[in-house]
Amino acid sequence: MARAVWSGVLTFGLVTVPVQLFTATEDHTTHFRQFQRGTGDRVRNRRVNGRTGEEVDYGEIVKGYDLGGGDYVVVEPDELEEIAPGRSRTIDVSAFVDLEQVEPVYFARTYYLAPKGEEYAKVYELLRQALAEEHKTGIATFVLRSKEYLVAVRAQEQVLVLHTLHWADEVRDPQQELPVLPGRTTAGQRELRTARQLVEALSTDWRPEEYHDTFEERVHELIAAKRKGEEVVAAEGPPEATNVVDLMDALQRSIDTAGSRPRGRGRRGRRESGGAAAGEQEVAGLSKKELSRLASELQVPGRSKMSREELARAVAQARAGRAAS
Repeated sequence: MARAVWSGVLTFGLVTVPVQLFTATEDHTTHFRQFQRGTGDRVRNRRVNGRTGEEVDYGEIVKGYDLGGGDYVVVEPDELEEIAPGRSRTIDVSAFVDLEQVEPVYFARTYYLAPKGEEYAKVYELLRQALAEEHKTGIATFVLRSKEYLVAVRAQEQVLVLHTLHWADEVRDPQQELPVLPGRTTAGQRELRTARQLVEALSTDWRPEEYHDTFEERVHELIAAKRKGEEVVAAEGPPEATNVVDLMDALQRSIDTAGSRPRGRGRRGRRESGGAAAGEQEVAGLSKKELSRLASELQVPGRSKMSREELARAVAQARAGRAAS
């Protein structure tokens, strides 16, 4: 069972409920250690004096703010601690806003909020249900590990979720940061209508369990292949950009392909097809990358060495076999 990373009280108005904070996500990235090429020697990172090259003990390190021109303001660790926010144990909801008003760019990390005991479950559930029915999110500030955060508290099914938010001055303005923006460019009505049809054709229910980190899977396949001394097949590069002249043709072909593309159980109007031959027609328009993902989900053996056509046949056969079993 997960351990709480923070405990305190959640307040809204004059109502208070003791809560605990739990990390909601975890990292599944494969981590590597560093070695010098051609040897078995580990490469380690050390803190060294830039002038003498000698290693420096952690306790001898202070922070410096760069003023430019080689000048720094030196700050001791205890000076930072003296001005850090106090160890507040309160998440004080100061306002409620419409859920869709908080743009995704502001979201940073996600935590679960849980009542600290069974005796607080009723007040907790009261807030959760009220937020869910009103489609609102609570805005608050609180302190975690000596740092103050702006947070959003919103309702999921059975649980309250706390998102740490970026402060307004941390979010970059796309007008100032991006080299190219559409500006006053407008799409033609025929193109826009066809693009909307494509969006509708590919629309489905949100089922996160149907999506996989295909790169992480390929990393594991790479490690397994190298361990066995097998050849590693490089992945396909990105497709070429769509030419404006060919835009309508590309949109229409995408819609035609979407009609037979497998998208998961939530797909609107999805038709199941029996037999490998019909299955091959369903996957005919998929790229090698998409076929590789399906082959990985279906645990097709030897998929890393297959061509696109071989993957299409293998995926169709595997799906037909699964449907028949």
